[in-house]
Amino acid sequence: MRFVYGQILNELIEQNNRVFCLEADLSKASGTNPTVLEKHPGNFINCGVAEANMIGVAAGLACDGMIPFCASFCCFASRRVYDQITLSVAYANTNVKVVGTGPGVTQGPNGGTHMCFQDLAIMRAMPNMQIFSPCDVYELRGVMHYMVSNYGGMYLQLLRPRIPAVFDSSYEFQNGKARRLAEGNDITLVSTGYATHFALQAAAELKKDGIAVDLLHCPGIKPFPEADLIESARRTGAVVCVENQSILGGLGGIVCETLAEHCPTKVKRLGVPDRFGEVATEEYLFNKHGFSKTHIREACRELLK
Repeated sequence: MRFVYGQILNELIEQNNRVFCLEADLSKASGTNPTVLEKHPGNFINCGVAEANMIGVAAGLACDGMIPFCASFCCFASRRVYDQITLSVAYANTNVKVVGTGPGVTQGPNGGTHMCFQDLAIMRAMPNMQIFSPCDVYELRGVMHYMVSNYGGMYLQLLRPRIPAVFDSSYEFQNGKARRLAEGNDITLVSTGYATHFALQAAAELKKDGIAVDLLHCPGIKPFPEADLIESARRTGAVVCVENQSILGGLGGIVCETLAEHCPTKVKRLGVPDRFGEVATEEYLFNKHGFSKTHIREACRELLK
């Protein structure tokens, strides 16, 4: 995804020279060095290890009519610059796009300090912010084109590991809509971003056991596809949601809040419980916190009982 991120930025810059790429000394990790740096050096700004300043620079560019994309690790792009995003992006309602790379357990080798399990939650609580977590490169392209074409502060989660494609080149992003990846009336499974790959595997295995899963992938967390969730929950009567995040405040939070208000339904949240991360492999962390494909499958079965 990170390599395609740089390629898409090049496409966007060639279509609109007002698009800028901002980095905080992590351009190789984001995939924009050398991809964007060499091809469009005039639209590339390295702000150094100064993430808060990067947001300020981006807000200044946005006030001058530019469309800046600011990238850094999720922990730096959300927690470290939360106040700057609050005041210079959301409160000021500027056209700044913030990109958080390496969400959740995908930061395994860097440990608890770099594992951000709450970026979706804290950005979701921010007025004037839209939030996206695409699951593959085709969806990433669709989301980024939407971000450039629409005004306002936005936050995008960007995966760094190699991942298989879920969609193809015909994909068209629809803001505020879920993508139904499997149809069924037995149980609703809701996922976003990286977790969608494991939800797909779990749904396929459950289908072999005669359990028909209604799998809703949500590329957008805000605005959230409330109507799609409510319609599915009314048919199935049971919902499991899974995310590469804390179960507090992110996808699990909005699923429970939506259903509590519009369609009270039994919900099981899968993700990271209320704790920090640690240096470990993804497999270890998935199993420790209980949201691997096996845990998703078993949670669906248990809720059906």
